[in-house]
Amino acid sequence: MNVVEASGLGKRYGRTWALRDCTLEIPAGRVAALVGPNGAGKTTLLNLAVGLTAPSTGAVTVLSGRWAGSSAALDGIAFVAQDTPLYKGLTVADMIYLTRNLNRRFDQAYARARLDELGIPVKRRAGKLSGGQQAQLALTLALARRPRLLVLDEPVAALDPVARHDFMATVRAAADADGVSVLLSSHVLTELERVAGYLVLMSGGQVRLAGEVDDLLGTHGKASLEELALHFLRETQTPEVTR
Repeated sequence: MNVVEASGLGKRYGRTWALRDCTLEIPAGRVAALVGPNGAGKTTLLNLAVGLTAPSTGAVTVLSGRWAGSSAALDGIAFVAQDTPLYKGLTVADMIYLTRNLNRRFDQAYARARLDELGIPVKRRAGKLSGGQQAQLALTLALARRPRLLVLDEPVAALDPVARHDFMATVRAAADADGVSVLLSSHVLTELERVAGYLVLMSGGQVRLAGEVDDLLGTHGKASLEELALHFLRETQTPEVTR
C-alpha cells in the first residue's frame, strides 16, 4: 500500500511552477522525509497531498487510491502546518474540546493522558505555552484523531534542540507503536537521521531522488542521510541546509 501516489503532478501560480512533473510513490508504514531548500516545492507537495490546493496538472491520491482532499482521504489524515496553528486565546482544554467536536474521530483520553505526561497544563492558554509545548499540543491534537497518515510541514524549524529532539521522538514512537505513516518536510537533517526510513530529495520544484534510506546510502556510497542529502543538494546548487 502507498500512502501517497503522484503522477505528473504539478502546481503553477501564474507563470511560476512551484511543483512540476512529480511522479512519486511513498509506501505505507514509513517515516518519509521531504528534504530540500526553500522553494524546492516541499510545502506545495504537502498541500496537494492533504487537499489544501488543487493541482494544475496531473493527479495525487493518498491512502491507497483516495483522491486528495476527499472526505474519505481527510478522515485518515492529520496535518500540522509549520506555524503549529492554534487558537492562542483558548486554553489547552478548550483546544481539546474544539478539536473533538470538529472531527468524527478523536481520542480525548489519549490527548489528556499525553498532555499530562508532558506536563502541559490544560488550564493554560495556548499562547502562553512555550514554543516546544505549542508544537507538542498541535502534535497531540493531530495524533488523537488516530490518523493513518500524519503530515508535518517543517514541524521543528522554530524549536530549540531539546524541543526538536522531544518532538521527533514522539513522531517516531507514534510510527512504531500505532503504525502511523508519517510524511514530513524539514531542513534539520540531524533530526531526520534518527527517524526517517524513506527519503524524497527535492529542488527547483522537482523530485530529484526518492527511495528507502538504507538502499540510497548503499547505492551512493554515503555513510549518513545528512551526507547523502547534502551531496545531492550541492549538485543542484541549493542554498545552505540547516545542520
